[in-house]
Amino acid sequence: MPKEHDSNTVFAPERALIRPPGMYKVLLFNDDYTTMEFVVEVLQRFFSIHSERAQQLMLQIHNEGSAVCGIYTRDVAETKVSQVTEFAQQHEHPLRCGMEEI
Repeated sequence: MPKEHDSNTVFAPERALIRPPGMYKVLLFNDDYTTMEFVVEVLQRFFSIHSERAQQLMLQIHNEGSAVCGIYTRDVAETKVSQVTEFAQQHEHPLRCGMEEI
């Protein structure tokens, strides 16, 4: 004898647990050789920070040893670090740029 199937049963599709991508802060570090003007240029060029804010961040880097320049997903943060490092090397500055997971 054939079994009857309950055609009114609806199964919800399994939902994958999706986490937002990890975020990373990009930092610039103070050194004794990179000029303040160059740091301001980097902040404006690579982080789209306006002049007044770039001056403030540059002073924070100078006085405190480092400052957060932006918060990005991993790929974007890695790209920023790479771009800044390459730009600094091209201009013969030892400016260090790094990233930390939040």
